[in-house]
Amino acid sequence: MLRRSLENRDAQTRQLQDAVTNVEKHFGELCQIFAAYVRKTARLRDKADLLVNEVNVYASTETPNLKQGLKNFADEFAKLQDYRQAEVERLEAKVVEPLKAYGTIVKMKRDDLKATLTAKNREAKQLSQLERTRQRNPSDRHIIEEILKNLYSLS
Repeated sequence: MLRRSLENRDAQTRQLQDAVTNVEKHFGELCQIFAAYVRKTARLRDKADLLVNEVNVYASTETPNLKQGLKNFADEFAKLQDYRQAEVERLEAKVVEPLKAYGTIVKMKRDDLKATLTAKNREAKQLSQLERTRQRNPSDRHIIEEILKNLYSLS
């Protein structure tokens, strides 16, 4: 019965390790890709701002009708860039930052899992020591009780 309990716990621990590893791998990749997307979108916005400025400079050298058309185009294009700026800010705040925070959470879970594995290994070592003691000296209750006390004080 104790062995089945330990096997179930081992299976759960392996499942948790696999889940944490999977999350670390994929969320890290997602975070990097989203951050790159946000940076490229911000660069595109910057280039569009340069284009708006250049259209305005060119408009100032043209005839009144073309000048008005170019100014209107530049204004509308600048409004589009305002939307792009809002997109960059939303992506940064709503996607990239939470993914970064989740990375910290996954690290803490990995540390918790390591602590659990260490305790499990220590307990398994003590159980094997208890079995060896029982096999060598079945009549020595004092040593067996001492090992059991140490074992259950860890749990």
